Amino acid sequence: MPDSPRPPAPDRRLVRVSGVVQGVGFRPFVARLAARLGIAGWVRNTLDGVTILAVAPATAIDAFEQSLRAEAPPAARIAALESQPDPAGTQPAPAGFAILDSEDGDGIARVTPTPDLALCDACRAELGDPADRRHGYPFINCTNCGPRYSILLELPYDRPQTTMRGFTLCPACSSEYQDPLDRRYHAQPNACPACGPVLRLLGASGETLATGAAALEGCASAIAGGGIAAVKGVGGYHLIVDACNDASVAELRRRKHREEKPLAVMFSSPTELARHTHAGPGELELLRGPVAPIVLVRRIPGSGLSDLIAPGNPWVGALLPYSPVHSLLLARLGRPVVATSGNLSEEPLCTGDEEAVERLRGIADVFLANNRPIARPVDDSVLRPGPVGPIVLRRARGLAPGTIRLPDDASDGEPLLCVGGHMKSAVALATGASVVLGPHIGDLSGTAAMEAFRRSIELLVSLLREHPQRIACDAHPGYASTRHALASGVPVTRVQHHLAHVLACLAEHGGGPGRILGVSWDGTGDGCDGTVWGGEFIVVDRGARAARRVGSLRTFRLPGGEAAVREPRRSALGLLEALDGRGGAAREAWARRLGFSDTEADLLGNLAARGLYAPATTSAGRLFDGVAALLGLARVNRFEGQAAMALESAAEAATGSPAPLSFPVGRSAGGDAERLIIDWGPAVEELLHADPTHDASMLAAAFHSGLAGAIAEVARGVGVETVALSGGCFQNRLLLERTLRALAGAGFAVLTHRDLPPNDGNLAVGQALA
Repeated sequence: MPDSPRPPAPDRRLVRVSGVVQGVGFRPFVARLAARLGIAGWVRNTLDGVTILAVAPATAIDAFEQSLRAEAPPAARIAALESQPDPAGTQPAPAGFAILDSEDGDGIARVTPTPDLALCDACRAELGDPADRRHGYPFINCTNCGPRYSILLELPYDRPQTTMRGFTLCPACSSEYQDPLDRRYHAQPNACPACGPVLRLLGASGETLATGAAALEGCASAIAGGGIAAVKGVGGYHLIVDACNDASVAELRRRKHREEKPLAVMFSSPTELARHTHAGPGELELLRGPVAPIVLVRRIPGSGLSDLIAPGNPWVGALLPYSPVHSLLLARLGRPVVATSGNLSEEPLCTGDEEAVERLRGIADVFLANNRPIARPVDDSVLRPGPVGPIVLRRARGLAPGTIRLPDDASDGEPLLCVGGHMKSAVALATGASVVLGPHIGDLSGTAAMEAFRRSIELLVSLLREHPQRIACDAHPGYASTRHALASGVPVTRVQHHLAHVLACLAEHGGGPGRILGVSWDGTGDGCDGTVWGGEFIVVDRGARAARRVGSLRTFRLPGGEAAVREPRRSALGLLEALDGRGGAAREAWARRLGFSDTEADLLGNLAARGLYAPATTSAGRLFDGVAALLGLARVNRFEGQAAMALESAAEAATGSPAPLSFPVGRSAGGDAERLIIDWGPAVEELLHADPTHDASMLAAAFHSGLAGAIAEVARGVGVETVALSGGCFQNRLLLERTLRALAGAGFAVLTHRDLPPNDGNLAVGQALA
């Protein structure tokens, strides 16, 4: 008999997967998929992501590669999947399929660190199940949820390289960890009451009052009794008080030195959220997802929430319990709580227990601490609903760190550290074809903030094992981040503020088309002509590697300079002083309404007229401030953006569709005759002479519509087909919505931010692309 034909030798392929593929249950997923499809080989973590050896018939490996993308765990983000033959058998293969120890080394880490993941439904169910061995355990987690970035010491992501390395798995947890069919298979933070971290309740001076379940009960009792608790969460401490108790909220504001800035509120469940807010399906989807951010939702007046949470503001920053300790605490309290960052106003977040007791002494009455160290501080992310998806206001827990792939013509440059701006600071490291953006740090004012900034750079550099050969920074010489870059001894590239905003938007869209018009509107940024910019139109020609300012708002003076940021009424005075032919008369007529004495108004008006301590600006943010003051909505800012927020809220309350205010577009009368200018003068005149029957809401709505129409008019004048919108002014949902409508109606394609905030939190990415 002839020999039966031998089956063909199986194919051997090495599959390399990059992106967010560590700490999301990716290796257990690969092992289960391989078993299902009859693939032999192995999977391991590497400094580049995950490497897989697949040994099977070619058709089976083809199906395996397709399923890797199609069925990846929910929190995974595959940036690239590359496959190559391994015919020589350079890599040994076991008979079955195995998860190998991670491949470490001294090379550069190009894997994206995984952000922290909110408590999943399966763990939430176990947490509340009296029959489960983890019932009521405040550190429950699995491969689908739990701390990741906040406990990470080094890459690759394995338990010995996290702050969980000090906790030895008990036999039951070890069995779960090694069982391919278990949800906790290779879950690095896996723990239980027998082997994991423990809660401690500390008194105001740091003394231990209780441990375990008693600590949780003691904390809940303190909050219910009107006290202030500092609670250690995933990435740092929260300050928590009863959100329905006016006295408690007022005392928290007094101790934290936070006068009027809105406070976030944590609700125990979607049902409780519905009793106090108008959260819809879109907001609920965000709140209940793996990011579980703070989401701005409209509050229901008279629901019982303290009005001191967000004075005069119809929105509330809502969040649901995203960690087991928050879930257990809220279940005991049975009411919403304020959950604000554990710090003094404008200081960095507290992460360590001793640090919290020291820095929050005099603020917190008790501390709910634990012995799981936080390696990397990370604040809560903040989002708001937008016209084309959520608008990111703060990119932190659940979203950061994150990788943005650079376009092909901008990749493989020298390792580049990007230090962002001064407000809403975040740093990034560009290596190869991507840039990794770290989480929100905050404003770089004060020693503690700069220490946090420097620490963030050190953490990012050490994590990715890449030492920058150049630093990119803002062009503003006074920014603390710029001074840090210049003092580093490393070559520096300065990037103009508003160009960085535009380029950040392009980076999110693969670099965008070859030529675009960027609209970069924000508060202030150092210009290229000795003025303060903030209402800019910039054409970017990537083919020519050039950018040119082609338009702006009309300039006006800011009496007192930086003082105008704190006092919108000064911006209003600058607008009045610049009115054609009658600035002095308008100033005299409106000084008292703006809260100035005649002497103050004359002094500031003279400063503006003479240009002394009154820089010229094109700032859209300061224009919003000035109009808010003229409409009686805000004379001073108790926190950044307060006046602009009041103007937006007033506009949203308008009934009907008032005719837009007039913002004619013309050519510059100065040396830059090609620059298009949006003239706000006629709009301000209309405000000053408005019919008394028009209330502030109608005028605010007309202001937004007029500006949106003017943006479209400039775009028509420039004639570039694609427009990119960036800068802090586009956090304003109404301005963004109406601008999108006006541009689409004029036939333009529009690019907006998707994963990055429009504000200064995106500057580091723009600097990388620059």
